[in-house]
Amino acid sequence: MEVLAIVPARGGSKGIPNKNIKDLNGHPLIYYSIKAGQESKYVTRTVLSTEDAKIKEIAQNCCNCEVIDRPKELAQDETKTIPVLVQVCDELKLREKYVPDVVVLLQPTTPLRDSKQLDEAFELFLNNDCDSVFAAKCIGTTHAMWRQNPKSKEYEGLYDYRHRPRRQDEHLHYPLYKETGSIYIIKTDVMREVYDFVGKKPLVYESESIDIDAPEDFEKIEEIMKDKQ
Repeated sequence: MEVLAIVPARGGSKGIPNKNIKDLNGHPLIYYSIKAGQESKYVTRTVLSTEDAKIKEIAQNCCNCEVIDRPKELAQDETKTIPVLVQVCDELKLREKYVPDVVVLLQPTTPLRDSKQLDEAFELFLNNDCDSVFAAKCIGTTHAMWRQNPKSKEYEGLYDYRHRPRRQDEHLHYPLYKETGSIYIIKTDVMREVYDFVGKKPLVYESESIDIDAPEDFEKIEEIMKDKQ
């Protein structure tokens, strides 16, 4: 089975300048996601996608990572991730006739995910009837949970509040999961069909993670890494 891990890392981060190569506990941020792919038992090839010459140089020098050049039009603020994954697959197919069976998305902003977690998620993928697996954490159940429509500003209950069940009636509630962004595994043909990195029949790999959105997240994650060491 050919398993292609893709680490997307563009150079134009505005919130945190040069975020993807910012130092984190002695290594550039991209190092941790690249190493997770390279050290996995199941990933057979790890590549980084970027339009930035500096990121490319660092990925090649610090991790000996293969780099696929990304077109500038796929490195804009509004660019979604899925066309980047497809461009990598298209490039490798055109260049080498290489077609992976499975694509793994490893976003560099979740550096606490390691090869052990990736392998656990992949074993879930291999041993079950699913077309994709993604990492998520349970954030509770539907009991007493509501959401607000951002357009209408109206509130909607995530449970049958007109027949309000007791908290103890667990069979009447279902768990809620939030994607962590750390691991996405999907069959390549399914990815192309649905044009997304979550398929029609996904499973959740439960794990905790921190996604780097702000400068203080670097400090938080660095403390966790030092505690582990």
